[in-house]
Amino acid sequence: MPNNKALINLLKNHEEELLSLWITEQKNNSMLKTELMPEADIRQQSAEFLSELIKALASAQFSTDIKLSSWDTLRNNLEKTVKARTRFGLSHVETSLFILSLKNPLAQLAAKEPGMTTEPLLALIQEINIILDNLALSIVEIYIKNREEIIKRQQEEMMELSTPVVKLWDKVLTLPLIGTLDSARTQVVMESLLQAIVETQSTVAIIDITGVPTVDTLVAQHLMKTVAAARLMGADCIISGIRPQIAQSMVHLGVSFNDIITKATLADAIRYAFSLIGIRMVRDDKK
Repeated sequence: MPNNKALINLLKNHEEELLSLWITEQKNNSMLKTELMPEADIRQQSAEFLSELIKALASAQFSTDIKLSSWDTLRNNLEKTVKARTRFGLSHVETSLFILSLKNPLAQLAAKEPGMTTEPLLALIQEINIILDNLALSIVEIYIKNREEIIKRQQEEMMELSTPVVKLWDKVLTLPLIGTLDSARTQVVMESLLQAIVETQSTVAIIDITGVPTVDTLVAQHLMKTVAAARLMGADCIISGIRPQIAQSMVHLGVSFNDIITKATLADAIRYAFSLIGIRMVRDDKK
């Protein structure tokens, strides 16, 4: 375990001076793009980081391994800082440099400490470098984590938008599907359809797969699960949009929808759905 007493004393005894030197260092480094942020925000983020760094160093369980619980509060502070800086258009590069820019001011103050000799100074600078390097690397991890969360949320939103349930007529719904079906999307489809059945009290639901490129065994299973769930809610299901090439592919794979009603086109499915609810469509020959 490193001896962090000298580093703690350095930070505590020169906190205000260090903060001032650090902010100046940031402004002088064009790579940090400090012009994109208000000075008040730069000062606040820097002051909060120094405060949390002192607390982490003073912990009885101190270690340069920043994944330990003693660093939790500082890591949480960094996550907040990353999100704040992202809103100003700063990337993980600028935020990592924000942490690394503390090295020079710390080394300057350490060299001025009374009685500081070469060997202890080198040991102190090495410890500073290890800690700040680890924290800068954690910035990249935080950015990746945040980006993955954003991508996941966008995928979920797109999935919901790609499964609209349309009320065609009283008691009749249609669900046009476009793109491939996987387990995650099937769950969204099922939830959207069942919710719409409950809200509209529909008794017939048309699932149109005209926009589904292929229907293999897995896609068929997903569709059958959706139909089974709708039936449990009291709605009959019709699957439409089975094109000739899809029909041939299904026969070749041995895929069957068993007792599920299927129609070649959405128009055929609508006509059949109307017959189920007692509506007869008649052509007006006068027009």
